[in-house]
Amino acid sequence: MRAWQSIHKEEHLQRIEGGTITSPQGFVAGAAYAGLKVMGEDLRDVGILFSEAPCLAAAVYTSNVVKAAPLVVTQEHLRNGRARALVVNSGNANACTGEQGRADAREMAALTAKKVGIATEEVAVASTGVIGVPMPMEQVRPAIERISLSREGGHELARAIVTTDTFTKEIAVAVRLGDGRRVMVGGIAKGAGMIHPNMATLLGFVATDAALSPDFVTEALTEATDSSFNVISVDGDTSTNDNVVLFANGLAGNAPIAAGTPDAEAFQLALNEVCIYLAKSIARDGEGASRLLEVTVQGALTVADARKAARGVVSSSLLKAAVYGADPNWGRVLMALGNSGAAMIEEKTDLYMGEVCLMKSGRPMPFDRDAASRSMTGKEVAFQVHLNMGEACATAWGCDLTEQYVIINSAYTT
Repeated sequence: MRAWQSIHKEEHLQRIEGGTITSPQGFVAGAAYAGLKVMGEDLRDVGILFSEAPCLAAAVYTSNVVKAAPLVVTQEHLRNGRARALVVNSGNANACTGEQGRADAREMAALTAKKVGIATEEVAVASTGVIGVPMPMEQVRPAIERISLSREGGHELARAIVTTDTFTKEIAVAVRLGDGRRVMVGGIAKGAGMIHPNMATLLGFVATDAALSPDFVTEALTEATDSSFNVISVDGDTSTNDNVVLFANGLAGNAPIAAGTPDAEAFQLALNEVCIYLAKSIARDGEGASRLLEVTVQGALTVADARKAARGVVSSSLLKAAVYGADPNWGRVLMALGNSGAAMIEEKTDLYMGEVCLMKSGRPMPFDRDAASRSMTGKEVAFQVHLNMGEACATAWGCDLTEQYVIINSAYTT
């Protein structure tokens, strides 16, 4: 499987220059300014994604018990596994807003449905921003009406969903199927703070022109989410609004892809590539962050354990602070591993930072601390853990913890 994926990725997976969520066939998007967001120079804060053909759709949602109104509405609308449009805003989370918040989310869906000529139940809704503030629908209604949809509008949509992000997150890749057809997967995401997803803050939207079987849509998205968005952490807080939605319209003309087939492996590879790129971009753009933290765990008993261990390490505030200070205090990695809940035996564990061995079979190894500190001053800091207990592996991503994070979040609403 791993060898096949490596060969397939090298020969058939292609990154699309300037790619975004509207790169796959049949998807259009656009955005406008409703006055919900006051930060940033390029003010767009309400956007629409629309498929010119019917879509299968699946979503994963935050496990936070407090769920924002748009998530509740989207869950209702996607029960039949179909959706054709998305309306999303930034600057207001529409969370903890009671029945009026749910009514506002439903109205946003209805306004979008009327604009593009589909049923209200075919529209997913998403919001991000400040919690506990009523949605100013008197501003949102005319903004939705002003949105112009186009193939190039994916870039506008990517800009419309950001809050404290410092850059947009968007990508598209193409992959060849067994019949020679090329299918495309494109995606956008936002997130910089309140990032510790359990899905399934963080919004992710992915579109593909591949035809997928209904069961495979959910299976593929779950696998991609587990290896990407669910293994990143900026600050340990799980949002009320986290969700990732996949739309598949089948306009590539391929036979529907079913689980367990070579085409399913090819599509999964492309979907994972999109989601991992977006997830890493979110971790890299963590509020106030100056370095990306990457932790790879090998030799775990299960993939679930490997993910749990890797995510436990990147979530450690103590390690994040050490990475910011370029302090090779590797004991914090072991502390976080032991606290992660993953099966491990200290006497079997090896630890590396880059190429430098810090611990072997549970014993500390001599290393040049000054050189190690200098190696931590780049844009990325990587640790590799070898548990030497099994065959499973996983990678997780986070960022350092800086004074700027505190500054941003000490004045978020003031």
